[in-house]
Amino acid sequence: MKNKIVYTDEPMGEVRVVKDFLPSPERLAFRRETVKITLSLSSESVAFFKREAKKYGVPYQRMIRQLLDEYVTHYTRP
Repeated sequence: MKNKIVYTDEPMGEVRVVKDFLPSPERLAFRRETVKITLSLSSESVAFFKREAKKYGVPYQRMIRQLLDEYVTHYTRP
Protein backbone atom coordinates (compact mmCIF):
# COMPACT_ATOMS: atom_id res chain seq x y z
CA MET A 1 0.00 0.00 0.00
CA LYS A 2 1.67 3.17 -1.17
CA ASN A 3 -0.96 5.68 -0.03
CA LYS A 4 -0.88 6.24 3.70
CA ILE A 5 -4.27 6.61 5.38
CA VAL A 6 -4.65 9.85 7.30
CA TYR A 7 -7.22 9.75 10.08
CA THR A 8 -8.91 12.95 11.21
CA ASP A 9 -10.86 13.80 14.34
CA GLU A 10 -14.11 14.73 12.60
CA PRO A 11 -17.67 13.76 13.52
CA MET A 12 -18.82 10.46 12.05
CA GLY A 13 -22.47 11.36 11.66
CA GLU A 14 -25.37 9.19 12.76
CA VAL A 15 -24.31 5.75 13.97
CA ARG A 16 -26.67 2.79 14.14
CA VAL A 17 -26.19 -0.66 15.63
CA VAL A 18 -26.58 -3.49 13.13
CA LYS A 19 -27.99 -6.79 14.36
CA ASP A 20 -25.41 -9.58 14.30
CA PHE A 21 -26.37 -11.80 11.37
CA LEU A 22 -23.20 -13.83 10.93
CA PRO A 23 -23.20 -17.49 11.92
CA SER A 24 -21.17 -18.51 14.95
CA PRO A 25 -17.81 -20.19 14.43
CA GLU A 26 -19.37 -23.44 15.66
CA ARG A 27 -21.89 -23.32 12.82
CA LEU A 28 -19.18 -22.55 10.30
CA ALA A 29 -17.08 -25.48 11.49
CA PHE A 30 -20.04 -27.87 11.42
CA ARG A 31 -19.62 -30.50 8.78
CA ARG A 32 -22.71 -32.20 7.51
CA GLU A 33 -22.70 -35.90 6.99
CA THR A 34 -22.59 -36.66 3.29
CA VAL A 35 -23.38 -39.75 1.26
CA LYS A 36 -21.59 -40.55 -1.96
CA ILE A 37 -23.85 -41.31 -4.91
CA THR A 38 -23.51 -41.72 -8.65
CA LEU A 39 -25.65 -39.27 -10.58
CA SER A 40 -25.83 -38.62 -14.30
CA LEU A 41 -26.38 -34.98 -15.23
CA SER A 42 -26.66 -33.29 -18.58
CA SER A 43 -23.40 -31.95 -19.96
CA GLU A 44 -25.00 -28.48 -20.13
CA SER A 45 -25.79 -28.54 -16.40
CA VAL A 46 -22.30 -29.67 -15.45
CA ALA A 47 -20.73 -27.05 -17.73
CA PHE A 48 -22.90 -24.37 -16.13
CA PHE A 49 -21.93 -25.32 -12.58
CA LYS A 50 -18.25 -25.62 -13.47
CA ARG A 51 -18.32 -22.18 -15.09
CA GLU A 52 -20.11 -20.57 -12.14
CA ALA A 53 -17.95 -22.34 -9.57
CA LYS A 54 -14.82 -21.08 -11.30
CA LYS A 55 -16.10 -17.49 -10.99
CA TYR A 56 -16.45 -17.86 -7.22
CA GLY A 57 -13.48 -20.14 -6.60
CA VAL A 58 -15.48 -23.03 -5.13
CA PRO A 59 -15.89 -26.67 -6.16
CA TYR A 60 -18.78 -27.18 -8.54
CA GLN A 61 -19.97 -30.24 -6.59
CA ARG A 62 -20.44 -28.01 -3.53
CA MET A 63 -22.66 -25.67 -5.56
CA ILE A 64 -24.81 -28.56 -6.75
CA ARG A 65 -25.04 -29.95 -3.21
CA GLN A 66 -26.02 -26.54 -1.82
CA LEU A 67 -28.69 -26.15 -4.51
CA LEU A 68 -30.20 -29.53 -3.59
CA ASP A 69 -30.03 -28.72 0.14
CA GLU A 70 -31.86 -25.42 -0.45
CA TYR A 71 -34.52 -27.22 -2.50
CA VAL A 72 -35.07 -29.79 0.25
CA THR A 73 -35.21 -27.10 2.94
CA HIS A 74 -37.76 -25.14 0.95
CA TYR A 75 -40.09 -28.09 0.43
CA THR A 76 -39.78 -29.63 3.90
CA ARG A 77 -40.66 -26.55 5.93
CA PRO A 78 -43.94 -26.89 7.83
